[in-house]
Amino acid sequence: MSKPIVAIVGRPNVGKSTFFNKICGKRISIVDDVPGVTRDRIYADAEWAGKPFTIIDTGGLDPKSNDVFQKEIARQADIAMEIATVIVMLVDGKSGITLADEMLAKKLRASKTPVLLVVNKLDRFDKSDAYDFYQLGLGEPWPISCEQSKGLGDVLDQIVAFFPNDFDSDNDDEIIKIAVVGRPNVGKSSIINRLLGQKRVVVSDVEGTTRDSVMTPFKFNKKTYYLVDTAGLRRQRGVEKESVEGYSVLRTMKAIDSADVVVIVFDANQKLSEQDVRIAGYVHEAGKPSVIVLNKIDLFSGDRNSLLKNLDKDLAFMDYYLPVFISALTGTKLGDLMPAVLQAYQNASKRIKTGQLNEILADALLSFEPPSKAGKKAKIKYITEASTNPPTFVLFVNDPKLINFSYLRYLENRFREKVDFSGTPIKFVLKSKEDLQ
Repeated sequence: MSKPIVAIVGRPNVGKSTFFNKICGKRISIVDDVPGVTRDRIYADAEWAGKPFTIIDTGGLDPKSNDVFQKEIARQADIAMEIATVIVMLVDGKSGITLADEMLAKKLRASKTPVLLVVNKLDRFDKSDAYDFYQLGLGEPWPISCEQSKGLGDVLDQIVAFFPNDFDSDNDDEIIKIAVVGRPNVGKSSIINRLLGQKRVVVSDVEGTTRDSVMTPFKFNKKTYYLVDTAGLRRQRGVEKESVEGYSVLRTMKAIDSADVVVIVFDANQKLSEQDVRIAGYVHEAGKPSVIVLNKIDLFSGDRNSLLKNLDKDLAFMDYYLPVFISALTGTKLGDLMPAVLQAYQNASKRIKTGQLNEILADALLSFEPPSKAGKKAKIKYITEASTNPPTFVLFVNDPKLINFSYLRYLENRFREKVDFSGTPIKFVLKSKEDLQ
């Protein structure tokens, strides 16, 4: 069976995200004093006493809230509780029991899943301060102070005690992570929900609905992948660095950096904006294989060839791009997306034999000789592939300074003619002939 799942639930601002971050050992969920910061389920991997597990942070549950997202937040929390091996209900020891606590506890008492009641914000760490929470009918309340990291070990001991003894887990190092990025409201979350076949991330017409990068396990052709929904990237100068949204932008960039493949979503009905190009440029500079998704094609009435010509112009720096036309709303052509993702990843992972590389290089040199400068002619002696993801090739030359960008671009085009590198950047590194010795 797969790794045990621990779901953290509770009303807003009881410290769920802080608890989540403490267990993970790093800042993954956004933590802010504003209630309702976490809207989606946030997944991460953790380990305690040699037992690995997946932990899920959920949005704050408040039945009296007028927040337009509360219905979706409750849906996300319900899904988390349904799939959980253990549920941790977190309450605030300072404010005491509230109506929202009582309503959630009533729901959890009917659950067949083990529930651990954890009382946070007990900075004095006096266990007697947690006794009132016996009234919730969920058994012994476990006192902690997330801010002071007190009591966490005892709670983790209780959590892992509920795990089955026969669990196994996929090797996460082999699970491909697919980040979905783009401007706000282009349909990123809708695409993920379509792929998963259920509402796993919050979808709304309100821009900026997704604040965290949400990683969700996903099966395709019997193999596990991670889909990462990210916050919509706005123009950087319009976002304060210390704001919640500012952290979201940084989180999205980190998601791109840690992804194996990036799905870049554009609205097919809008011209590419400066921000669209900037997002694609960041993915390109990060050296990530990618797929360009033109979403909302059900509303598109123009000429697709003209659309692709405009893309060729706007994305000239990444003319290797793989385009996919889909409609997340209707599901049209959604089946084309994962094959394109896998094609991009496989092309980025290619190992080319040194002999083949040097044959391609020899043909390229015959067609167009390297440049000269101040009477000195560049000579390329040898090529080898140094690494993959992205494919990186080392050119050994007599003087690296003689090889300019234009000639490297020529070589890239010739190599792409001979080998399918669509969907991935490739890189050339110049070294002097002394490095051959």
